[in-house]
Amino acid sequence: MMKIAFICIHNSCRSQMAEAWGNKLLSDISEIYSAGTEEYPEVKPLAVAVMSEVGIDTSDQYPKLLKDIPPKLDILITMGCGVECPYVPAIYREDWGLDDPSGGPIEDFRITRDLIEERVKQLRERILNGDLKNKLTK
Repeated sequence: MMKIAFICIHNSCRSQMAEAWGNKLLSDISEIYSAGTEEYPEVKPLAVAVMSEVGIDTSDQYPKLLKDIPPKLDILITMGCGVECPYVPAIYREDWGLDDPSGGPIEDFRITRDLIEERVKQLRERILNGDLKNKLTK
């Protein structure tokens, strides 16, 4: 089973939402992880709240560091926070360029949640359609 990780700076918002969507939409074809490059004390409460609105309980998720995920990944997704992870080996990587809703109103978190859901669905289709096959076999 392939390993997919969503990486951000604090692993407190976007990458946590992506992990939750990944577990819902990709767990039949991959193992899902998320991590950050810096320590952070909690998942942002508004991130937990907006995921709950769509029936996904993230209350047991917590910020993790790169050392807490597998040392080799098939797919590494950075969320758009300028995170460079040269020390995380991955066969394929891409950056989703998502704005961080932290510090904004709950509506910003909802927009980000929905964008991440769409990106995860697109990622699933790309994997199943073989669009990433050549990139994943290098």
